[in-house]
Amino acid sequence: MNGVKTALLLGLLSGILLLGGQALAGRRGVEIALFIAIAMNFISYFFSEKIALSMYSAQPVTPQENSDVYARVYPIVAGLCQNMGLPMPRLWIIPDMSPNAFATGRNPSHSSVAFTEGILQLMNDRELAGVIAHELGHVLHRDILISSVAATLAAAITRLAWMGMFFGGGRDRDDERGGEFGGIFMLILAPIASMLIQMAISRSREYSADAASAKYTGNPDGLINALRKLETGSRRFPMDADPATAHMFIIKPFTGSSLMNLFSTHPSTEQRIARLEALR
Repeated sequence: MNGVKTALLLGLLSGILLLGGQALAGRRGVEIALFIAIAMNFISYFFSEKIALSMYSAQPVTPQENSDVYARVYPIVAGLCQNMGLPMPRLWIIPDMSPNAFATGRNPSHSSVAFTEGILQLMNDRELAGVIAHELGHVLHRDILISSVAATLAAAITRLAWMGMFFGGGRDRDDERGGEFGGIFMLILAPIASMLIQMAISRSREYSADAASAKYTGNPDGLINALRKLETGSRRFPMDADPATAHMFIIKPFTGSSLMNLFSTHPSTEQRIARLEALR
């Protein structure tokens, strides 16, 4: 099902790119947008993992570069992977004090788990295991491909919308520009892209990953405590996150951006904790 959703998402967002190209530059815009859509489909499938990690300046966790982080995190991840029957993912650290984490990649054999410096400082090992098990739950359920693809394509759509605001409008018969309402049309692309992401990425995936965390850690309390800390910590230290990637994180990043709410696919922390408490 996630494979079907990914294909549909690629097709729908590619269609938006074509419509946007028509609005901005007429037939020439469609030709350019078609090329961009083909390139974005290829890039989002094979390179969305690297793009997502590079957006947050993530650095690999290795014994040579981050020996203290590696010594703490690697045994937790390795033990959980063994319990869940997963290959070991690549580990990354994000230089940000806002506590958060996400998983990305094409499949379990090509997956990554990234942590912020803030979450490593905020969590004890039991809570960190709950967070890691949640992210590995997304890997196990194969949520990560559609999540990563959606982030890449939605980011492209929203940037195209901003281009429309500044460069859309006017009519030039020589280059067949799309008309004076091109810029206004492009401004509605971000909400459309966010709607498609919410259709493709069900909020139930967060509940499923939470349940996987409780199952494979043996107790929901670690994740329950972690979610409470994350809710408070992310408000205290907001992350300068791209709204198009908000759905990837274990908890919605809190920033001043009004677009963040548009792209939110997270159920409330209270709802998640209530479901976890029911698993005791």
